Amino acid sequence: MTKGASRSPLPRRRRVAYALTAAAIAVGMSLLALLAIDVYLHGKFEKSAGFNIWGYRGPAVGRKAAGEYRIAVLGGSAAYGYGTTWDEAIPAALERQLSGRPAGPVRRFTVVNLGYNNEGAYSFKPTLEDYASLHYDLACLYEGYNDLIGDPAAPNVAVFRHDSPVFRLTGYMPIFPIVFKEKAAALAHGDAGALYRAPDKTVFHASVAARAAAGVLDATASVGQSLERQLGKVAVEPPHVVDVDQSTGCKTPWQQYCRSTLKAVDYALQSGARVLVATQPYAMVSPYVRQRHVEQQAEMAAMLQRRFGGDARVAYVNLGPLIDLGDPSLSFDHMHLTPAGNLRVAAALVDPVLKLAAERSGGSAP
Repeated sequence: MTKGASRSPLPRRRRVAYALTAAAIAVGMSLLALLAIDVYLHGKFEKSAGFNIWGYRGPAVGRKAAGEYRIAVLGGSAAYGYGTTWDEAIPAALERQLSGRPAGPVRRFTVVNLGYNNEGAYSFKPTLEDYASLHYDLACLYEGYNDLIGDPAAPNVAVFRHDSPVFRLTGYMPIFPIVFKEKAAALAHGDAGALYRAPDKTVFHASVAARAAAGVLDATASVGQSLERQLGKVAVEPPHVVDVDQSTGCKTPWQQYCRSTLKAVDYALQSGARVLVATQPYAMVSPYVRQRHVEQQAEMAAMLQRRFGGDARVAYVNLGPLIDLGDPSLSFDHMHLTPAGNLRVAAALVDPVLKLAAERSGGSAP
């Protein structure tokens, strides 16, 4: 090559390969950074109001041990323990009360909190499917509040974890978009609950600095949500529909609630697990709501009796009259329980759980 001659340009194919490699590295570094942030936030908020990396509340459980009996508790915010730390929620309290209470060959009870805010009976079956790898021995279904509207045209079909394509693809449940969005709402509007309210309900006016900080948090959360939307094109979530028929025998408007409960019980039994269905303390938001709750649970309990009466694998316990939700020492909002209220519910579940565990193992409950 003569002096002063310019270098020949790289072949087009090589330039494209370099560009794609650089883009892949940039995307990979961004994903690793987001993952590091997400793992950190899981650790920070796991005890207070969050969930672990696998999407359930409390410490992650490992491989199932010999003599271990696993209980999965499903439901909405009452099961999740809204307003309390993870170790004050019903599942954790139940595990402590079962400690040292063997049933036949069962030497240790583990209770996993699979509940989440706003989920109703529709979420039972997909949640049981999602966590089949836990090899639970008993599914405790604890929800009725979030299905009290009973509107056939707009049933509660929330399945929180399925909103995340990352979870659907990998089983890992991201937390940072939720945390950042709530922090942004708190800065901009005064409290995190503003994220879930209509705009005309805002009563707090943030400073310019607070609005700027909220914008940064909101934008950062949107990055993660954008990535999830892209993944959503790969992991497509089918429509959430309750296939109602008359087989449950439940009266209007409780057919959808009964049908969702029935599907969850059938799935758990087919998976080799026992089922305990529990009625929550009767709602006290108003006399009308309480009456609807009583009626809803009566229909569901009658359905269980018709379909599973005499089947030792299925049990029902009515905790409706157990707690006066007007007692501030037991409930802080006439629905969600204080640690003392959760402890009382857990205590009422001990004997039914021991009986089901003993029957599975061929022993007798102590």
